[in-house]
Amino acid sequence: MPPCPPARPVPRDRRPRWWRCLPLLAFAASCAQGAATDVLTPAAPGTVTVAGRLGDKLERSRHQRVYAQNLERILQPYRDRREENAGHWRCEYWGKWFTSAALAAAYAPTGTPRTKLNDAVRGLLATQTHDGYIGTYKPDKHLGIWDVWGRKYTLLGLIAAYDLTGDAAALAAARRVADHLMHEAPPGKFNLGENGIDVLKGLAPNSILEPMVLLHVRTGDARYLDFARSLVADWEKPNRFLPQGLQLIASAQQGVPPLRIASPKAYEMMSCFEGLCELYRVTGDPTYLDATVRFAHSIRRTELMIHGSGSNHELWCDGTRTQTELLEQPVETCVTVTWMKLCHQLLRLTGDPLWADEMEVSLYNALLGAMTPDGGWWAYFSPLAGQRVPSHFQHADVQMSCCTANGPRGLHLTPAWAVMRRGDGLAVNLYAPGRATPALADGTVVTLEQRTDYPAGDAITIEVSPARRTRFSLALRIPAWSKRTTLAVNGQAVAVRPGTYAILEREWSPGDRISLQLDLRGRAVPAPSGAPQLAVMRGPLVLALDNRLAQAQDVAVRLVADAEGYVALQPVKVKPAEVWLAFEVPFEVRPTHFFKHRTITLPMCDFASAGNGWNSASLFRTWLPQPLFLRQMFPTETWRLMGPELKECPPIPVLTPP
Repeated sequence: MPPCPPARPVPRDRRPRWWRCLPLLAFAASCAQGAATDVLTPAAPGTVTVAGRLGDKLERSRHQRVYAQNLERILQPYRDRREENAGHWRCEYWGKWFTSAALAAAYAPTGTPRTKLNDAVRGLLATQTHDGYIGTYKPDKHLGIWDVWGRKYTLLGLIAAYDLTGDAAALAAARRVADHLMHEAPPGKFNLGENGIDVLKGLAPNSILEPMVLLHVRTGDARYLDFARSLVADWEKPNRFLPQGLQLIASAQQGVPPLRIASPKAYEMMSCFEGLCELYRVTGDPTYLDATVRFAHSIRRTELMIHGSGSNHELWCDGTRTQTELLEQPVETCVTVTWMKLCHQLLRLTGDPLWADEMEVSLYNALLGAMTPDGGWWAYFSPLAGQRVPSHFQHADVQMSCCTANGPRGLHLTPAWAVMRRGDGLAVNLYAPGRATPALADGTVVTLEQRTDYPAGDAITIEVSPARRTRFSLALRIPAWSKRTTLAVNGQAVAVRPGTYAILEREWSPGDRISLQLDLRGRAVPAPSGAPQLAVMRGPLVLALDNRLAQAQDVAVRLVADAEGYVALQPVKVKPAEVWLAFEVPFEVRPTHFFKHRTITLPMCDFASAGNGWNSASLFRTWLPQPLFLRQMFPTETWRLMGPELKECPPIPVLTPP
């Protein structure tokens, strides 16, 4: 094979602004050839502002984690190029961090340290070798264990940089990375299903499908689409790991549970289906969307836990059934983020509000529960009982872990699905205090002002103010759990149905007011396995016992719910400042020869607040055995199960300042 020729250096983009429209033109050309269009599209960057608790979390993450990143630490491995084995994945950190930073910058463009983002791109481009390679692996170890996986994140980061700023040098560098990969792993001659670590059966490198399709859309270069098609075709071919091949599409269409598909590595498997969504957009092949929708529903049936994520030891684990057990390394934050990103893809492609329902649960529970209170660090694993453990440094030189790099991506995705374009109208998916100024298809700007403390309270007011009196449809997500919902426009009642969008088609005038009230009654959720355990939810929030609120007693109790499964909740009047929401929950004391039948209340708080002391003295529990013995209600020292590297419950890491 002849050597890949060096490319000429590409200067900083000095082309006119119309040049930045080429990706859109390329996409339009592909649409003309039968591509699929999104049902819902995100509002333009900078047009959605979230306030309240979520807004505070976004700000903390932006400043304490994303913009505080030490660039030298994540760039140095690309200069050194010394990685070679299964313990080496420093190649993913720059791309994960930059995609998080790009989302944060799109959310708040005026508060973005553009110099830092530009330095990050220039620093990475300076490591590109003459043949186009950007990575951390030794020259003789290319296509090694995590090398292609790392190139995926490099491509995603460079494409994000191009989308954010129109930097042609970033796009040119991405093309050289892709060209070099196709040179080393030519489609039709090299099956990426035979690449990478054997226990993953080729899943990780195959997820490079996503950026290769995105690169095709932005350049119009058919070679990248051909590579993507070849990659997917190889999924059905035998390889050295799997006699039948990965069989991702066929297995998903047949309803095979994720645990039984190829290798059950949760994060990497969902990443492959993210790429399949992008391929569907370009080709319009319904097989790709059908397989992804079926796969996602299979996750919901067999793997998703009550707080909106799954996995144990980073693997699918029949988690819907096993979530009431004491799992060793439950719920990798990377799995939570990737599940949310997959739901975002399906929300865009199908317009089904189910996927927004799922993201809301994941956001408020599994995701925010994994972020430290100051936003500066993340958990690797997020148990449903015990204590929260901050992630260790997977690579001490970089002072980073995969989940700490990835967590902000899920959080900063929020504005992209909060308010979206829907045909000639708009859709509101997330209820939170804030303001959005999206534009309709004809360019008319509409201001949507939300006044609410939801999900603390059930009342939501949305003031709708188009720039001029105009007719359009406004779709409001009615969560499936909200069985009693009231909706009115300017005082006039509108009928709604749970699990759908309420479509308000009318001529809107500045100052029109929507009043929405959702059903925030407490719900007793039975364990899917049939085990004698219950959990409590209130709207999208999972509630948990916390040892700062609920004290040990020498009694056994059972949760009190009515015939429809609803639980009477009352707000707690006095609670620790670090607890967001807490409610008194009724329990029946199990009769003994000491006590007659009686009812008591125990305080339960929102899942993300539970255990947020992040130490061995801060304990919590989500699933409640029936009966629950209050003297032994909290499992202790669960950090000992989190992995061999955790010899003791570690403190939240202290980072070297940038």
